[in-house]
Amino acid sequence: MAVGYDLAVVGAGIVGLGMALAATRQGKKVVVIERNAKAVGASIRNFGFVTISGQKAGAHWERAMRSRDIWAEIVAEADIAVLHRGLVMPARRDEAAVVVEAFLKTPMGEKCRLMTATEAGDLVPSMRLDEVKSILYSPHELRVESSEALPKLAVWLEAKHKIDFRWNTAVRAIDGTRIETSHGLIEAEAVVVCPGDDFSTLFPDVIGSHPLTICTLQMLRVSPGQPSRFGAAVMSDMSLARYEGFADLPEAAALGTRLDREEAESRAAGIHLIAVQSADGSLVVGDSHVYGNAQQPFASDRFDQLILDEFDRVFDLPGRHVVNRWIGTYASSKERNVLVERPADNIRLAMVTGGTGASTGFALGEQVIDDLYGSKSGSWETEQ
Repeated sequence: MAVGYDLAVVGAGIVGLGMALAATRQGKKVVVIERNAKAVGASIRNFGFVTISGQKAGAHWERAMRSRDIWAEIVAEADIAVLHRGLVMPARRDEAAVVVEAFLKTPMGEKCRLMTATEAGDLVPSMRLDEVKSILYSPHELRVESSEALPKLAVWLEAKHKIDFRWNTAVRAIDGTRIETSHGLIEAEAVVVCPGDDFSTLFPDVIGSHPLTICTLQMLRVSPGQPSRFGAAVMSDMSLARYEGFADLPEAAALGTRLDREEAESRAAGIHLIAVQSADGSLVVGDSHVYGNAQQPFASDRFDQLILDEFDRVFDLPGRHVVNRWIGTYASSKERNVLVERPADNIRLAMVTGGTGASTGFALGEQVIDDLYGSKSGSWETEQ
């Protein structure tokens, strides 16, 4: 039966929830339509790590900063635990230390700093520091448990902001203000479609006009084997050569060249290191990146080993062992970090195309909703 809404959001991943939150903050009556019984895609198969330092300079870094602020505003109300804050990046190579120094001179490095080995050891006692050249500390990041945070966020949006959720409901077609679903017709004055890496169900011609691929990644849950405290997330030299906020710096070229020589296999598999801690003391560790026109259904034991090899270079945890493995997928583009299209005046198609939905989705939601309702134009239009 048709029910009237100001806005329908298709997709209950973090990008969709960001759209819903932004719209309800503008006083709109919102429904979120999700084909699954709960969020099961990229939004829960990640680190839960709201990453700021390392995001691409400019609009995307600004989105990350704004999204972090929104996370900080809502976590207490939504009963979402922040498990730790900040980021530590030990530079083990001279070339990596040069990248750190260069980053600190950019606007993105303004509130970041070098930390001493003693400080780093106090924050993450298991980190190997004997051969580290320098250590970058970023205060911006926060970490939540995605598999718990997304359901709590939906419950909070429904309870506090009176957003309706239609779970187990597939959208078959959108015609103006009429949304045809597997459970009947829904009417909404405007629609935002957040398809994740589904390129073929809604507006396939629009999506197909862009050179998108699907990135498949592998991640691990690791028991440290002994009590081990992570007071911040940790990344490594491999991340300094991969994350655009670092890797786009001219000074990063030498690091990339050295890693291509020393870690050719890992670089070819898109491997770098992120390690964060969960409430039970276990660690979420990853990840690899393989690109293609579909999800890669079979995980590689070799990729897991390469990830663990880098983990063991950074941490001294001889009793560590893997307790869980999984794959994730997301839409990827070499041209842009977000993709927003206007299939009609009242419809927006919105995708984060680089695996940074948790870090930037809330701010993208504000931009898209502002654009949809005429408040502002979207800054993504300059991101070619």
